[in-house]
Amino acid sequence: MAEESKSKSSDGPLKGLKVLDVASLFAGPVIATLLGDFGADVIKVEHPKGDAQRTMGWQKNGTSLWWSFIGRNKRSVTLDLHHETGQKLLKELVKDADVLIENFRPGTFESWGLGYEDLAAINPHLVMVRVTAFGQTGPYSDRPGFGTLAEAMSGFAHINGYPDGPPTLPPFALGDAVAALFGTSATMFALHHRDTQPDRPGQFVDLSIYEPLFWILGPQASIYDQLGVVQERTGNRAPFTSPRNSYQSSEGKWIVLSGSSQSIADRVMQMIGADHIISEPWYRNHQGRLEHQDLIDDLIGSWVAARTTEEVMDAANESQVAMMPVLTIEDIFTDPQYLARETIISVDDAEGAVKMQNVIPRLSKTPGSVRSIGPGLGEHNREVYIDQLGHSEEEFASWLAEGLI
Repeated sequence: MAEESKSKSSDGPLKGLKVLDVASLFAGPVIATLLGDFGADVIKVEHPKGDAQRTMGWQKNGTSLWWSFIGRNKRSVTLDLHHETGQKLLKELVKDADVLIENFRPGTFESWGLGYEDLAAINPHLVMVRVTAFGQTGPYSDRPGFGTLAEAMSGFAHINGYPDGPPTLPPFALGDAVAALFGTSATMFALHHRDTQPDRPGQFVDLSIYEPLFWILGPQASIYDQLGVVQERTGNRAPFTSPRNSYQSSEGKWIVLSGSSQSIADRVMQMIGADHIISEPWYRNHQGRLEHQDLIDDLIGSWVAARTTEEVMDAANESQVAMMPVLTIEDIFTDPQYLARETIISVDDAEGAVKMQNVIPRLSKTPGSVRSIGPGLGEHNREVYIDQLGHSEEEFASWLAEGLI
């Protein structure tokens, strides 16, 4: 693993891009994190009480490690948008911003005079990314919501889990993370459009959390429309191919296998000494293997159970079969693939180094970097309000006294 982040300065492909992160918790802020990883100057705009993410989950010395990760490569300023002064300060920041990300309920920004039309009048080149659970329109748009609701509404929870168990929610912010990936792409689409037009027009992005997760579930809508099929829970099996499952080795370690291609499926049977299965007509396509997946899983499961994880993986690698042990984070820290690619890096902090995910994906000529972890609340107030915006020490002191920053 790399011992420290490469540089404190921004030299990535988005150098010079100014981003205002006015969102909270996960989906919106992660968009800003990804842009910051690749060099954007991200200003995290928080209520004086701070983003709830600062105290969520596992903490060290009173600081959430979620915040250390998602707040990385950002500068923090505080302002209260409920007050006119806070609204004016945000408008000042918008004047030369490229992107503003917010995740308040629809209509909230408008009630503060900060809707898209208001901000576009100040900066017509602005790309405004609006992240909500259900989107800016529709009968659910004014409801409160988080990624958990999106995971249920999208259909994901319904198909996740075992047939005899309940719909299962993920133990991490899946809906938010998927929405953030789509939101980052949408932001770059909008910026590319802006920067290829003579008048450089901005626009706003209407990003719900439930729709991206619904999108990645695949052709469920088409399957139901054309075949009337409602996909159900299948545990670790896939409803579209076999073999695909997890199997337990002799010492209790779980190993997953995917035989989605015919060549891999054939190699699996050869590896476990069941060559005769390959000649069966039903084994020659996905549908046939699905109809016989109990037999297939019994053969593979018995073979794996009689061997150690090392023996299974040695055979799989020799036979070119797609198998992998289920890794814990403890396993990941010593895994040779993670180590070789520096997928985890160590970033310096005032209280010591913090390990976290490296920047992905990897660009050959303009790679991203992690320059700092999540900043202290309002750490950059003076730098932004006085040095950057040109306000006086007197104004700054009065805002502090009134609790506006």
